[in-house]
Amino acid sequence: MAAHRRPARTRRLAGYAANVGLVVVTLLAVAYVVPSLLGHERYVITGGSMAGTHDKGSIVFERATAADELEVGDVITYQPPASSGVTTLVTHRIIAIGQDDNGRQVLRTQGDANPDPDPWRFSLTSEEQPVVAYSVPYAGWALIALADRETRMLIVGIPAALIALLSLGQLAGALRSRPDPHLGGRIGTAGSS
Repeated sequence: MAAHRRPARTRRLAGYAANVGLVVVTLLAVAYVVPSLLGHERYVITGGSMAGTHDKGSIVFERATAADELEVGDVITYQPPASSGVTTLVTHRIIAIGQDDNGRQVLRTQGDANPDPDPWRFSLTSEEQPVVAYSVPYAGWALIALADRETRMLIVGIPAALIALLSLGQLAGALRSRPDPHLGGRIGTAGSS
């Protein structure tokens, strides 16, 4: 009787674990979608230039602000000018706002952990600019990990392998419990005379 309880307990624990996993995945999906419904853009901090304010692995949530409402001290995410050689988005603090000869707004930025300002000045190409409203530390590490191909393969491969093994186990169990026709068991002979 004790041997019969163990599989039932194991199934129950597996059911609880599956339910907890489903709740966690659902909450993560909601947390990922809701900010965009509220008008926020999300960016993952992947470098250390804003350490102390927005550490590597943080997710920053930004709200679009009119470019002419930007202020010194705002933290923005933008694409540096092509001449800078930087090909990724940068999240840095505005340290100066000026105007060029044509009256266009020119910005200067610096990472909080960097000793020097960024070597470029730039004008925005849009009338709106995302400005950091708040951040969630460490939450971006999962997204950083998912950017790695091998990590994605493990995340997909391990559950797929477990499902395949469980399916094979169920198949083997079904084949073992099937009556053997050579021992007098009948298979599919209902209604025969």
